[in-house]
Amino acid sequence: MSEPETLTVEVNGFPTRIWRKGSGPKIGFLAGLGGLPRWIPFLDELAKQRTVIVPSLPGFPGGDRGHSVLDSHLDWLLAVHELLEKADLMGADLVGSSVGGSLAAEMAALWPQSVRKLALIAPFGLFLDNDPPTDPWAQRADAVPGLMCADPEIWTALKTAPEGANSIEWPIEQTRASEAAARIFWPLGNTRIEKRLRLITAPTLLLWGEQDRIMPHGYAEVFAKGIAGPSATQVIPRAGHLAELDQPAAVAEAILTFLG
Repeated sequence: MSEPETLTVEVNGFPTRIWRKGSGPKIGFLAGLGGLPRWIPFLDELAKQRTVIVPSLPGFPGGDRGHSVLDSHLDWLLAVHELLEKADLMGADLVGSSVGGSLAAEMAALWPQSVRKLALIAPFGLFLDNDPPTDPWAQRADAVPGLMCADPEIWTALKTAPEGANSIEWPIEQTRASEAAARIFWPLGNTRIEKRLRLITAPTLLLWGEQDRIMPHGYAEVFAKGIAGPSATQVIPRAGHLAELDQPAAVAEAILTFLG
């Protein structure tokens, strides 16, 4: 698996990593819980047909400490919008997973011209009293891999420090990613996004892992009903919350087919 090109931009005074790989029409990806400490097979699958651009969210791996100055939901949305602009993703197709899926949906709702088509993998943002999501920040560390992926070893491998990595900085960076997501989504991932779904006019694909233990499958229906534009829903077999990690080829195929 070849390495992507790595660029750096500044958002709110902090350096932020942007990965870029492939050729063809641009497609952006906003990562899910925990971010991306390394390039993953799912992105290579997309890069077979598209120019894949992956901006790191503030505080996530590659996003330095940019989350530390984001004190409100509006702060986060403005920072992500600026990040997409600097990543040259305005008007491109946008994919978001988990917490990144919620932010991708917000971009499509508040800046409709910024997103051509949208693909959301088990996005955060909703809370239903009769079917609450699992709170990932309230779990024991040894339970987290099984919540993130159907195959816990995939998550463990993603988060294991590569040979030669700074043994002090690596765990700090992983913890920072959880803290960054908590700053916008704690408690229980609820940002009341249902109030803004009607503003999404971009064609939208909703993907859910068959074995998602974080976001109940019923939330896909709420998103689909709330979105104003055309939408489609697909369940990915043998996949957990971060379906793109468990089934990279199947998730990429579904997305690329939908985007056309």
